[in-house]
Amino acid sequence: MKDEKIDRLLRSAAQARNETGATMPFGFDTRVVALWRAAAQRTNGVTSLVRRVAVLSAAVIIISTIAAVREASQNREISESFTNEFAIADSAIQDEFVK
Repeated sequence: MKDEKIDRLLRSAAQARNETGATMPFGFDTRVVALWRAAAQRTNGVTSLVRRVAVLSAAVIIISTIAAVREASQNREISESFTNEFAIADSAIQDEFVK
């Protein structure tokens, strides 16, 4: 039974044609790249202005984020030192009242 199925499969595989997939026409990729470059050169001043504004605003956002993180870490260090000083002073005051 198995041999019949395998033989049938092999016969149908032998009868199948070797069809190749559709390929791009000659020079198609070159034309696409040329059209893309031509479109990039035709951009008007508004597009370049919007691009410059976007890059500048991204730079401002990055710089301000870095500054905010640095300021927060400095504030945290200052508050920790005040906390320690207040804790020392508080324990000294409590020790004086206990005596």
